[in-house]
Amino acid sequence: MLFELVQFRAPRGDQFQQLGILASPEVHAYLGSPCPRDELERDMPEVPERWPGSFVVDLDGAMIGQILLRRATAHRRPAAVGKVDLGYLFLPRVWGCGYAAEACAAALAWLADALPGEPVVLTTQTANVGSMRLATKLGFTEVERYEAWGAEQWLGMRSPVALSD
Repeated sequence: MLFELVQFRAPRGDQFQQLGILASPEVHAYLGSPCPRDELERDMPEVPERWPGSFVVDLDGAMIGQILLRRATAHRRPAAVGKVDLGYLFLPRVWGCGYAAEACAAALAWLADALPGEPVVLTTQTANVGSMRLATKLGFTEVERYEAWGAEQWLGMRSPVALSD
């Protein structure tokens, strides 16, 4: 299991690594344009916000990604509204290593303990082959496809696992 090396933790002044993720054109290839680094540096708080469902993915003491589980209060698709939404961003240098799959699976396990029975949604562009593979691997199934931001989007849902007696 990869989590012998990768750990979850709360944000703690990872501005440099977080800037690398948020300003990366590669990371934002399917998310729209990255934010200009100078704007990010100006607007990023010195002490990061902490809230349940927000995780930093740490490898050997350095941030390699972030995961956010949040309630979808507003969404382009009615099927997602009110459900927990899984979002993730990882540094390009760790793509294809399995860290996102392991980290997202751990976040979903955390959610199952924190909010048993909650369905989870995930949205990605159909052109993002890696994210589509990850969604399938994590147990998401297609709810619908739709056009937004000039591209075809995929909305998947992961139903809660039935609890055994």
